Amino acid sequence: MTKNFIKPYGDTLNDGKVQLSFTLPIDHSVLGDEAAKKLALDMGLFDPSVVHSEALSEGFSYYVLYGSIKHQVDLNSIKVVEVESDVMTKEEVENYIKAHFDKEIVIVGASTGTDAHTVGIDAIMNMKGYNGNYGLERYKGIKAINLGGQVDNEKLLEEAVKHKADVILISQTVTQKDVHIQNLTSFIELLEAEHLRDQFIVIIGGPRISHSLAKELGFDAGFGPKKYAFDVASFAVTALYNKKMTSH
Repeated sequence: MTKNFIKPYGDTLNDGKVQLSFTLPIDHSVLGDEAAKKLALDMGLFDPSVVHSEALSEGFSYYVLYGSIKHQVDLNSIKVVEVESDVMTKEEVENYIKAHFDKEIVIVGASTGTDAHTVGIDAIMNMKGYNGNYGLERYKGIKAINLGGQVDNEKLLEEAVKHKADVILISQTVTQKDVHIQNLTSFIELLEAEHLRDQFIVIIGGPRISHSLAKELGFDAGFGPKKYAFDVASFAVTALYNKKMTSH
């Protein structure tokens, strides 16, 4: 297979130019600028320069740097794991449900653990949706139940069982030190301990979520940024129908 190498592009093709920004726990000063440049050099950037720096608060400052890298990547060496389902419009999802199911599809969702940010789950589930794309509450044939934020794994499962859910959605918007990984893993372990893993299609989403991560953790699918209700619904209804067919 022919190799397909690329490098970052700034002013001219393959010049390797990159921009980097970070915060340092130091007052804004010339010393901070030099520390930022030294860090960039240690990261492997060539000829780094601080193009912007400012004080954030006492003892903290912010830096923006430009530099160049020599690294390149062979696109043919990268394996991408994507959700394997055709993406349908809202109307197509509704028609699919009408044609393949004789009851409403129940979807229960929440932001779990310590995550109080509901912007992600609201964008997918609430009627108004996001960016002109309606949420699942507006879909005919879907009963969407949004439990909000800071929902314990045990509570989410309890509600899913009570409402006889077909699909469980979990949103993880703001996380620190990979706590979302622990929380998501704990939910799958809870399902397995209760012998309920096969009862639901379980989907996760958030800025740091990918489909490959979701599959690795034991979920059916994962959706990252720039995904909407129709993306989630398309996968959910297709997966449910395939599950129904294989169980017969």
